[in-house]
Amino acid sequence: MNRILAALLAMFFVRASVEAADKIRVGYPEPSASFLSLPVGQTGFFQKEGIQPELIRIRSTAALAALVSGEIDYQSVIPSGIAAAIRGVPVKIVACYTSGIAAALIVRPEFKSVQDLRGKTIGLNSFGGGLESTARLMFKRLGLDPDKDLKFLAAGGIQSRLLAMKQGLIAATLGSPPADYLAKKIGYVVLATAYELFHYPSSGLIVNAKRIKEKPDEIKRMIKAGIRTNRYISHNREGTIQTMMPWMRADEETAAASYDSTVKTYSDDLTLPEDGLRLLIDEAKKAAKIDHDVPFDQVADFSLLKEAQRELGINEK
Repeated sequence: MNRILAALLAMFFVRASVEAADKIRVGYPEPSASFLSLPVGQTGFFQKEGIQPELIRIRSTAALAALVSGEIDYQSVIPSGIAAAIRGVPVKIVACYTSGIAAALIVRPEFKSVQDLRGKTIGLNSFGGGLESTARLMFKRLGLDPDKDLKFLAAGGIQSRLLAMKQGLIAATLGSPPADYLAKKIGYVVLATAYELFHYPSSGLIVNAKRIKEKPDEIKRMIKAGIRTNRYISHNREGTIQTMMPWMRADEETAAASYDSTVKTYSDDLTLPEDGLRLLIDEAKKAAKIDHDVPFDQVADFSLLKEAQRELGINEK
């Protein structure tokens, strides 16, 4: 009898806890390795902070409109959030899940160094997109002028680009995990990875600016859940891979390779590096043809992040 009563009480408290949790809506663009903090967070880290998130797949531009209108509570794509904020949209970045990107420079095996690519053609998915921007940044850091030393060709998706490499139409391409894994399986070589060269914050928490004043406790709990989640990702490879498999619809081998390629991009305290923030602001200014200075506080507010870090005993950097 006592066991039955104890079981009923446990069920009651679990149900009450779920019903009492704050239900929030979080937008994300795609189930990729860059947004692992969301599904891994759902394994218990959000719930520990009294949060019950609904993950909503939505394009970045639509997500920002939904964020402003209140249809979603958080958006997770940092570059689009910054681009919107410098144009006057009332959104702010409050935390950073990934401080870099795992885009890899993939080359045919006869090219032994980046300098060997001088005068060669680099395959992109399309012109004017994020991959071209990443490619240009990488080649600048690697000592080549993308306008003078290289040619670019729009060659479609990653499978089409790998085929174009096989046919000799392009010498190299760029791709995010698991593209690097797939390329190495068929004999190609990875010469460099973006996160090794520069900070480029890609995923995090973006909110409607008024939410910072209206719901600071909720935001801090989201941040604390994110810190604990990211530390789990960094230190629990097997557990994270098990979450990645259904999230990315990948087999265990592909998920493991994607984990190994992206794990170093995850921030253990959700801090957004200043040089990465400045890089994204400068890129957004260029795209929007804005020539005046854009201060950090126009696009970000890290006051609640710092409070959450202090409450978790994390020293400020």
